[in-house]
Amino acid sequence: MAWSCNARVQVGAMLLALFGWVSSCVTTFVPLWKNLNLDLNELEIWTMGLWQVCIMQEEGATECKAHDSFLALPLELRVSRVLMCLSNGLGLLALLFASVGLECWKTCEGKPNAKKQLLLAGGAAFGAAGITTLVPISWVAYTTVLEFWDEAVPDIVPRWEFGEAMFLGWFAGSFLAAGGLLLIYSTCLSRTGTPAITETTERCYFLGVCEDLPYFLDSAQNRN
Repeated sequence: MAWSCNARVQVGAMLLALFGWVSSCVTTFVPLWKNLNLDLNELEIWTMGLWQVCIMQEEGATECKAHDSFLALPLELRVSRVLMCLSNGLGLLALLFASVGLECWKTCEGKPNAKKQLLLAGGAAFGAAGITTLVPISWVAYTTVLEFWDEAVPDIVPRWEFGEAMFLGWFAGSFLAAGGLLLIYSTCLSRTGTPAITETTERCYFLGVCEDLPYFLDSAQNRN
């Protein structure tokens, strides 16, 4: 069965949002938000995430240690923990809503308004998940830049730089937001057929007399 243009837009939006959600989850837990290269020991690279700090050695060994206390973390990392976990939860909720509302699925068949509401809820949740991913990533990036160019810190002191997870987080937030907007847009696409036909089809499903649908559609076309 060939998919309509609307169904293709919805599937494309879901794939974008799914990739963004998975990337956001990875960003939340990997200790690669910041990198620190020590001039005194170039064989070691320090990396920091929301949950732990790791030391990566040249021979491949990695040693990680969890942050001692949540309250001891800088403000931006504490807020980032909360927002990133919220983003992951919103993304999961959006996946559940939007999956049921997809046109290509037979769930809620005969209830186009219900499917539309589910798509709107899923799109809004994806958009919120994208925002709650971009905000902490951008905040941590901003403070990292400020600290890197802080003239009060002697040049000999190593500076933290952007880690790979920062860039992954920007992509994740963008894909989540784009997927959410596309899902919302798909609900605004005009349906094929005249308003009378659309109304008659919905009424037919509601009354449970869909075996007589061709007769009702002919009547609707004659009225137009």
